[in-house]
Amino acid sequence: FFQRVHDSTITAITALQPHYQYNTINFELIRAIIHANNNKFIKIMCCPCCLCVSTSEVVVVERLGKFERFLSPGFNIIWCPCEQHAGSVSFRVQQLDVRVETKTKDNVFLTTVVSVQYQVIREKAYQAFYALTNTQQQITAHIYDVMRSQLPTLELDAVFEAKEDLALAVKNALQETMSGYGYQILQALITDIDPDQRVKNAMNEINSAKRLKFAIAEKAEGQKILQVKSAEAEAEAKYLSGVGVAKQRKAIVDGLRTSIVDFSGNIKGASSKDVMDLLLLTQYFDCVRDVGSASHCKTTFVSSANDGIRDSLLVADAAKLK
Repeated sequence: FFQRVHDSTITAITALQPHYQYNTINFELIRAIIHANNNKFIKIMCCPCCLCVSTSEVVVVERLGKFERFLSPGFNIIWCPCEQHAGSVSFRVQQLDVRVETKTKDNVFLTTVVSVQYQVIREKAYQAFYALTNTQQQITAHIYDVMRSQLPTLELDAVFEAKEDLALAVKNALQETMSGYGYQILQALITDIDPDQRVKNAMNEINSAKRLKFAIAEKAEGQKILQVKSAEAEAEAKYLSGVGVAKQRKAIVDGLRTSIVDFSGNIKGASSKDVMDLLLLTQYFDCVRDVGSASHCKTTFVSSANDGIRDSLLVADAAKLK
């Protein structure tokens, strides 16, 4: 308003100059004085207003709609109403979270969350304030563009593995664009990858089936090893049992040989056959006694000769009575 008054005054003086040639007033001098003392004229017509600026911020001051200066942190004065507080620029690190929904190469829809950390460049505070109307909307648009061009080229499993590559692509694209507007991109992070719930359930079932298959294979392998070891143990046991039986029979034979020799030497006229028959008869009665002493035994000894069947049955009955 006062600038327009100033300009109107200069115009009026210029228009009146031809009609007042005789006046002692020097119109050229008045015009020069007003031009030379523009700031003083403004300050005389305005009143000072106090303004405190926070740390890590600068305040943009406009004079009659035109950028005038930045106010640094601390106590400042502006001249109202000619000068106005147009806004402020913060140099703090800011974060913007953007949710992007798109599909992968294998036609799986998922939602990703991209977090971008950015900051105003101090030397470009003017561009940061006046170049963009909505900074966050501009950053969001670039994130959508990068993510929806990168994700459709990857399958779902590859998306989880390529998080770092996607974040780097977003950061490079934003840095190239936003640096001209006075912003630097500090970091871009893929903080969440969320497929549809049914897809997650299917992935869990696939993983569960793979693990179950692996568990079954491992269990079968364990049973195989158990059977092999059991067979090896049984073979070893039978081998040792055979060695024991062989040694037992060898000892029996050695004992019989000694008994036969001693018996033949002490009794005259006794042949080796008589001694053998006596020993076999002794073993036969020992065997019958052992069988008869067992309560659950159902064994019947039958002689190989036809005329000895009756005697064998009688022997068996006698064993049962015992």
